[in-house]
Amino acid sequence: MERERLNPAGVHTPGANYSHVVRAGNTLYISGQIPLDPAGNLVGAGDATAQAAQALKNIEAILKHYGAGPEHVVKITTFITDLSYRPLVAGPRDRMFGTPGPASTLAVISSLASPDYLVEIEATAVLD
Repeated sequence: MERERLNPAGVHTPGANYSHVVRAGNTLYISGQIPLDPAGNLVGAGDATAQAAQALKNIEAILKHYGAGPEHVVKITTFITDLSYRPLVAGPRDRMFGTPGPASTLAVISSLASPDYLVEIEATAVLD
């Protein structure tokens, strides 16, 4: 099976040694996306809704690189640092994926890679 590891244009290049996306055959495994814009600036300091929207925008940019869109996403996992953020991340998620959306897991964790990050979202997509 053909495999590709990539950090496509439209998302900030990670500071750590990992790929934003791995394509294996027609499946995309998209790393957890944090609220950084393509220039590496934090979006939505203290605002879980804005951070979720940016993480989803990053996922959309990765999908676009492959000629795909939100309809190709089959599974997402959302990590939040406070349970009160649950309804705040639902709005951007529902706007991107509609209802019913893809299979989904929500995890409340103590922290992410930076204390400024309130939300991180990863996805799996299947290309046509």
